[in-house]
Amino acid sequence: MSPRYPLLLDLAGRRAVVVGGGPVAARRVGGLLDAGAVVTVVAPALCEDLAALVEPGRVEWVAREYAAGDLVGDLAGARVVQAATDDADTNAAVAAEAETAGIWCVRADDAERSAAWTPATVRFDDVTVAVSAGRDPRRARRLKDRIATWLQSGELPLRRVRRTPGAGHVALVGGGPGDPGLITVRGRRLLADADVVVVDRLAPRALLDELDAEVEVVEAGKGPRAHALTQLEINDLLVARARAGQRVVRLKGGDPFVFGRGAEEALACARAGVPCEVVPGVTSAVAVPESVGIPVTHRAVARQFTVVSAHYARAGETPDWAGLAATEGTLVFLMGVGQLPALTEGLLRNGRPATTPVAVVERGTLPDQRTTTGTLATIAEVAGARGVRSPAVIVVGEVVDVAAELTALTAAAAEPAEAVEPAGAADPAEGNAQGNADG
Repeated sequence: MSPRYPLLLDLAGRRAVVVGGGPVAARRVGGLLDAGAVVTVVAPALCEDLAALVEPGRVEWVAREYAAGDLVGDLAGARVVQAATDDADTNAAVAAEAETAGIWCVRADDAERSAAWTPATVRFDDVTVAVSAGRDPRRARRLKDRIATWLQSGELPLRRVRRTPGAGHVALVGGGPGDPGLITVRGRRLLADADVVVVDRLAPRALLDELDAEVEVVEAGKGPRAHALTQLEINDLLVARARAGQRVVRLKGGDPFVFGRGAEEALACARAGVPCEVVPGVTSAVAVPESVGIPVTHRAVARQFTVVSAHYARAGETPDWAGLAATEGTLVFLMGVGQLPALTEGLLRNGRPATTPVAVVERGTLPDQRTTTGTLATIAEVAGARGVRSPAVIVVGEVVDVAAELTALTAAAAEPAEAVEPAGAADPAEGNAQGNADG
């Protein structure tokens, strides 16, 4: 097979002819309509799917058999022709007449004798990928489907090199609890298309390794005693870069609106007239306990959970310990490792039982995650002895014991079962002796 010359045609507002009225013709008409063509269908009858596409100004139906001379007579002016009948002689006649008239013709029944081919096509935003696979349509469809998955997930380099004036925007993307595989498909897609990524300390950093070399990464992480940028500086940066026409991704850990100041950044963009999209993320308040088998709710144990930031925004501010101690269900504390002694003391002082189970999960969902358990009375001392450090999620409640039960049952299920002798089975020697005695 000789090499073929791939070409994308602008068919918007231009005539295309499809000869045939069956399902294959219907698919070809659908593809032409997607390209904006004005389609004329020639067939004595139409299948249901094709009949549904007939519409004045878009799809005209000529209700008869194809006739010699159509392409230079009634159907003159076509830019492309699709021969899609179930009769090889008719398709051959259409193709021959198209060749004489200088019109590209696709034969649906015989790729070997076709002057043009319709590839398997996937479109994503303004990207079009056409796949031809040596006249093997099923192979082409498999390749097309795999490419579509990669495009949708952001695994292919979608980033535009040419900027469109005025097209700058901001996306506040929740990166999830740490494992880079837990970012949403939408978030990863926007990340692949970004010009600038403004990244938090707890964002999934491994995703930065996948960015194009030209993408600028701005560190905006906030540690307990170190801020790369103030929040006001971050807001101004997002707005300025978007106004310069850049596609900006603000990559955060967890979810942008769960103790992530995402709403402040969204408001700053809105006040400046900058388009801003918020992409939800998997919050560590639920995902990190779940990663070690702790459900934040569990039937007959906890029917609600409360998420609390233990990182106090203003000096001297403290949580409502009395209210939290009296709250039913599970308490989940974020950013609380440094306040663990005060946290446990506040709950104990206000009536939470000293025997309440507590778990501290460090670097949840990552390969080196670690869980430290204890009770309200002991966890501060145990965590201190083990050198527990942030980032970590603190879970207070009876649900912590569910994880221990789950771990024990899982370990038991993984142990090889002991060989059990079927009931009534006898030792072969005993059987022989009995047989000899009976015989």
